[in-house]
Amino acid sequence: MPKSLYVLLLIAYTSFVVAQPSQQKKLEESKAKIQKEILANEQKLQTVKKKEKSVVHVIDLQNQKIKLKESLIATTEKQTQLLSNDMQSNELKIKRLDHELHLLKADYAEMILKSYKSRSEESRAMFILSSSSFLQAYKRLQYMKQYSSYRVMQGKEIESKSKELLNFYDKLKVQKSQKEQLIAENEKEKTSLEVEKKEQQQIVLSLQKDQKKIIAEIKKKHQQAKAIDKEIDRLIRKAIAEANRKAALARAAKEKALKEKLAKEKALADKLAKEKLARELAAKEKAVASKSNIKANPTVVTKPKVVVAAKEVPKKAAPVSTTKMELTSEGKLVSDNFKANRGRLPWPVDRGEVFLGFGTQPHPVYKTLTIQNSGLSITTYKGAKARAVFAGEVFSVIAIANSKAVMIQHGDYFTVYQNLGTINVAKGDKVTAKQPLGTINTNADGKTLLKFTLCENVNYVNPKPWLSAK
Repeated sequence: MPKSLYVLLLIAYTSFVVAQPSQQKKLEESKAKIQKEILANEQKLQTVKKKEKSVVHVIDLQNQKIKLKESLIATTEKQTQLLSNDMQSNELKIKRLDHELHLLKADYAEMILKSYKSRSEESRAMFILSSSSFLQAYKRLQYMKQYSSYRVMQGKEIESKSKELLNFYDKLKVQKSQKEQLIAENEKEKTSLEVEKKEQQQIVLSLQKDQKKIIAEIKKKHQQAKAIDKEIDRLIRKAIAEANRKAALARAAKEKALKEKLAKEKALADKLAKEKLARELAAKEKAVASKSNIKANPTVVTKPKVVVAAKEVPKKAAPVSTTKMELTSEGKLVSDNFKANRGRLPWPVDRGEVFLGFGTQPHPVYKTLTIQNSGLSITTYKGAKARAVFAGEVFSVIAIANSKAVMIQHGDYFTVYQNLGTINVAKGDKVTAKQPLGTINTNADGKTLLKFTLCENVNYVNPKPWLSAK
């Protein structure tokens, strides 16, 4: 094998060996986090079941639990696959070491046999004395010494390879045990998942008695959400119109100042031209008067006509847009920075799960009922605070029924944080990323839910692709 190829294979193999434990560690950390979330969800679920106030909330929590368990199963399967790859690698190493050890032992046995045949001192002495020259005798003596050293080295290498082989056998045995444990763990979680799904189906069936009442309640809440979206839309349009009006006024003032400057420059140029013409006419009149022969036929001097400029008809002001904001250079910088962070924005809560995604979708319980969500509905823990996803300015604090919402402007982007109780900011405040804005409300059923929306001008966009991966 060429040396360069051997080095490349060695580097690739080393990288693989180093990467495996690192990946396993990450998966273990991920599993521990999911298991912690499942435990917290289970505690919350039991609390809600005891209160028996909202069966829909119980289903919400069970949905979350099912998703977490599915995530746990997927993570364990990744671990199992990674372990299988590692085991396969170790089996190849064992085969390679076994082959190397076999060759070493065969070589060593042959060496011992040769050594046995030439074991007598007389034969060794004769081997040296039969040399044709002193140099050959010296070389033969050196060869015998090297041969002896090589035998010792071969023995040590066989011992080292044997230990390495035993270590790999032990490691493989442990890995097989770990793999069996992971498979058993996964089977247990799959059984548990099936139980959760059956329990959820039973609750859904029990809900069918009150289906009309609950659907009416869901529709009512949906109408309330639409009213909030309408208010947000109105405020954004107002902000856009105001920003565009100011921009138009600033532009008009700039144009007016430029026109006035040009008019002054023109008036001065006209004045200087008239004065020059008057001087030239006066000089001509003087020259004519001095000549006597011209007195009989005086020269008629024509005065220049004064042209009066037509009055400029003022242009009608263009209608101010309420759908697209005209940004200042500072506003454009903020907007560009926000856009550049797509996919890297922090979550509006430090810990939570998406209960309802963006857009038109079937209700998580009543699949025949279609609902529209203008943002992300995120469930979190009691006492959790909503936090800004990016630096910006508080544009508005809206009071909605028993809760409040905070709107933050980021150039021509707006983020809205709904269902807040206490508020930590006021209109006009400058905020930074991850700064707490207020505490999220927890309803009578023990559900803590934040609705987070993102608008580009007046258009609602899906916030999920903008947020960082957890």
